[in-house]
Amino acid sequence: MNRQNAIGIDADRLWSRHMELARIGAIEETGNCRLSLSDEDAEARDLFAGWCRAAGMTLHSDRAGNMFAVRRGRDSARPIVAAGSHLDTQPHGGRFDGISGVLAALEVVEALNDAGVETEASLAVVNWTNEEGVRFAPGLLGSNWYMGAIDDAALDGIRSSDGARFADEVERIGWRGETRPEDLPLDSFFELHIEQGPILEAAEVQVGVVTSVQGLCWLDVTVTGMDGHAGTTPLDARQDALLAAAAMLVRINEAGRDEGEDARVSVGRFIPATDGPSTIVGALDFVIDIRHPDETTLLRLENRCAELCIDIAQRYSCKIKVTRRLALPPRKFDAECIAAVQSAADDLGYSNQKIASGALHDASNIAVRVPTTMIFVPCRDGISHNVTEYAAPEDLAAGCDVLLHAMLARAGRV
Repeated sequence: MNRQNAIGIDADRLWSRHMELARIGAIEETGNCRLSLSDEDAEARDLFAGWCRAAGMTLHSDRAGNMFAVRRGRDSARPIVAAGSHLDTQPHGGRFDGISGVLAALEVVEALNDAGVETEASLAVVNWTNEEGVRFAPGLLGSNWYMGAIDDAALDGIRSSDGARFADEVERIGWRGETRPEDLPLDSFFELHIEQGPILEAAEVQVGVVTSVQGLCWLDVTVTGMDGHAGTTPLDARQDALLAAAAMLVRINEAGRDEGEDARVSVGRFIPATDGPSTIVGALDFVIDIRHPDETTLLRLENRCAELCIDIAQRYSCKIKVTRRLALPPRKFDAECIAAVQSAADDLGYSNQKIASGALHDASNIAVRVPTTMIFVPCRDGISHNVTEYAAPEDLAAGCDVLLHAMLARAGRV
């Protein structure tokens, strides 16, 4: 990279924007709660929109409330080079998940403005609606609609956890627009994000060059035994659904470990039909969350977990039903976009490594039809979806610097 022509981001401005946005929906000392399309989300959107307009960008929004702030390039006929993430949070979320991707994309534009640099292609900063999927389901809702996975009528009619209709809430906060996906064709999409895991921090690496998003499978498991009295039923005469399910959890964890360090197998929802302290549990439901970056391994692990559960149920004289609720294949990112990120990180001298994303992101939806990749920065102790979530200013600046130069390489400097 020619250092004489280098453009730099303003790390202090990037950090101060994080802290200013964090005042909206603040909880505890360092947390945030800005559920999608809530009053807090509306306030955050308006603040972000004000920054974008001050930077000379034009605001657009669509039926889903997705926001696109566009900085026009010299060749307005070229597809747009875009970057962004989301401004909504978890109920007990932090100040960086999603937010950093939006603010880093905004800082890219402001750095170009400061340097007086024009690009051939236009640039866009994107805020996707309802990524977290807390108030409205499913998650990644705005990008799902944008890519055509949810039609207009279905989107409008989705109800929130508090009973509000999606279309009414987008209208209420003022961000229901008429822009259609084809009105702003994208050349590429970049999403900066905190890693949400401990890998980069442990390796003392500042930048993660994200190559893919791992695949996901959810299995619904229902175990049926027989309720019984804890004091009178002999151990060998029981049909204990809870005991059978506990054995299943141990074995599916072992199955995950057998597939190596890339495998993830979890049970986060575990619901017995009864909770009496003196009752043998007769029925129980749980969900197995299985993830892996390789599609063949993901399918093998899904089948193995189902087989183990069925075998264990028989051993404990219980009935069982295992059904697939959801399956998303691994999503590989675009080789040219990955190369742009890698080159920027190398040229700027930032330590980096290739990494797969363990969490789902809007980028995984956009990648279906648009060349896409992500940039990860470390987060302390790998903690996310938590009020203690933290990313260091220097790491955010490094990731933003890489984003700037990757987008500039894609858009072309006049």
